[in-house]
Amino acid sequence: RTLVICKPDAVERGLVGEIIARFERRNLRIVALELRQVDEATAAEHYAEHADKPFYGELLAFITRSPAVVLAVEGPEDTWKVVRNTVGATKPAEAAPGTIRGDLGIEFTENLVHGSDSAESAARELGIWFPGLAATS
Repeated sequence: RTLVICKPDAVERGLVGEIIARFERRNLRIVALELRQVDEATAAEHYAEHADKPFYGELLAFITRSPAVVLAVEGPEDTWKVVRNTVGATKPAEAAPGTIRGDLGIEFTENLVHGSDSAESAARELGIWFPGLAATS
């Protein structure tokens, strides 16, 4: 299992259905999904590794500005890799065509979707966003 967040820009642009469909077409199964107004405490915990970086405040402001759709998806052993490959490079201008960011992304600071970057990150992040689910995985 891994975490996916359709960030506020994806929700605002009406792209959540398209994004979820891409994961489903990759044979990933949604095991939890919630439209959530992200609070500052959850955002701070999620982005804790960036707390000392100059863009940290912008990250928190962005993820908390309007609702996000948070998902737990399940698939093969390295589901997080499938998700990251489907999402594409962090910078939409560098993301390959056929990826979510390559096809739908506009700018680096608003790149539509988050996917855990390792099995360890997936476990940590699922524990933040879906604590009951993470305990059963």
